[in-house]
Amino acid sequence: MAYPQGSRAPLEFGGPLGAAALMVLLPATMFHLLLVARSGPARLLGPPPYLPGPDVLWSPRVLLLWLTWLGLQAALYLLPARKVAEGLELKDKSRLRYPINGFQALVLTALLVGLAVSAGLPLGALPEMLVPLAFAATLTAFIFSFLLYLKALGVPPSALAPGGTSGNPIYDFFLGRELNPRICSFDFKYFCELRPGLIGWVLINLALLMQEAELRGSPSLAMWLVNGFQLFYVGDALWHEEAVLTTMDITHDGFGFMLAFGDLAWVPFTYSLQAQFLLHHPQPLGLPMASAICLINALGYYIFRRANSQKNTFRKNPSDPRVAGLETIPTATGRQLLVSGWWGLVRHPNYLGDLIMALAWSLPCGVSHLLPYFYFLYFTALLVHREARDEQQCLQKYGLAWQEYCRRVPYRIVPYVY
Repeated sequence: MAYPQGSRAPLEFGGPLGAAALMVLLPATMFHLLLVARSGPARLLGPPPYLPGPDVLWSPRVLLLWLTWLGLQAALYLLPARKVAEGLELKDKSRLRYPINGFQALVLTALLVGLAVSAGLPLGALPEMLVPLAFAATLTAFIFSFLLYLKALGVPPSALAPGGTSGNPIYDFFLGRELNPRICSFDFKYFCELRPGLIGWVLINLALLMQEAELRGSPSLAMWLVNGFQLFYVGDALWHEEAVLTTMDITHDGFGFMLAFGDLAWVPFTYSLQAQFLLHHPQPLGLPMASAICLINALGYYIFRRANSQKNTFRKNPSDPRVAGLETIPTATGRQLLVSGWWGLVRHPNYLGDLIMALAWSLPCGVSHLLPYFYFLYFTALLVHREARDEQQCLQKYGLAWQEYCRRVPYRIVPYVY
């Protein structure tokens, strides 16, 4: 890997050229998926049925709706939290404090949406607004990222992210210069990571389910499964919100276009692809197959949650009886690397569980189209890339101890495969 001038961090994503390409390709891919999901052929690799013009993309009413949604989630973020957690130690030896109230925000959002629907809010009309909503979210991500870039010009070097100081404005704009941009106690990256996008995702799914009920009399079993699986996943993520404080997004990556667009636009409008597909392409699904798919999802969740819980318990208290008996490798930094339990099976067992769940979310859509499997294919590529980034960072941080861990645990994500 090449190292950018003025920084010890290696260039990622192909450097400035790759970052510029991704800032075009990611929004283009998102709009392509939104358009082909409602088309008759629904070909993932085929052309979209049409190219939307400015009159389709731009709607002041939709922009106002989007900004209202962001405002609502920001207001819920500021409510008193059931718990306040400290993040990992920063370069200046300080620790930031974070409100743990994401699940509370989800429940309050559900109550508010329920009241609004009972008062006559046509939530089933939301699917017709997905394209202009996605445009509003993309525009917001670009403007927000620009403001974050300007804000980062005035912070001390200790506040900058390891990879966001290359000196190239395109690359730094994409990756993000400041690690934890805040105004007072409001943490922008932490807020965007689990709030407007994830909760927006399940709200879009619900709207698609309601529109299917209006069109066909009742939602299909496949639509119920997709909604149920993904609502449970989001609820679980928000219930275990504190765990995000040790992830790469929070501890390593700056907050720039990559995360802003991913959190605000990519997640709600592409992760809801299965429900979008089912609305326009209903699929028959019997109880035996539905039961098998539920078991696959349950297996994925079990691996995902147990692996993450074991890691988080160990990081908080290695003497905890639940993890005290696990074998470890000491490192020069004073930390221990788990080499037994779930983390002795593969280096990223949580990724394995995530991929199994991703497959279960696509299976209710049948096997006649590749489109609903986009999430599984994309997520596989994302986790392989993220695993490679994590390997590089761990090698730099732990050195010989990491090499010994890799020797002891040779498989990265899938046992005996990869």
